Amino acid sequence: MKLSTKGRYAVMAMVDLANSTSERGKPVSLSDIATRQAISLSYLEQLLGKLRRSGLVKSVRGPGGGYLLSRNYEDIRISDIVTAADEHLSATRCSPGSAEGCRADKSRCLTHDLWDELTNQIIMYLSSVSLADVCEKRVLGTSSLQLERQVNEGARVVGVQ
Repeated sequence: MKLSTKGRYAVMAMVDLANSTSERGKPVSLSDIATRQAISLSYLEQLLGKLRRSGLVKSVRGPGGGYLLSRNYEDIRISDIVTAADEHLSATRCSPGSAEGCRADKSRCLTHDLWDELTNQIIMYLSSVSLADVCEKRVLGTSSLQLERQVNEGARVVGVQ
């Protein structure tokens, strides 16, 4: 599974917008975000349009205009942003919501449930992380330490040290 640039750039833009708004308290121009995040201005315009239609940001017209978060950044989930950007998260090859599988005979592969559960775990994780968590660097937890410990324990089990 791969998160496309739509989802990643939408999250980057929202983090930039949240940081810039909290610092200045004024609307932030798309050109400023585009420059800071190295994102094409036209691509960013499309993404912010989707985020605005989803109610995550609001636009301010005129001189000194730009974009603001539409609500407190504690209340915006990363999953909201990814979904608003029309990003589809799925680790399966099957069409979302379809009863048909990805195989030629329309059946599901033997590992479908595994990949479907992985998708659910990713969505649950992204739903548990707020925009504020990212802005305030609260997303680094113990997962990397747990993974390292599991890898090391697995290496000892098979006799590799």
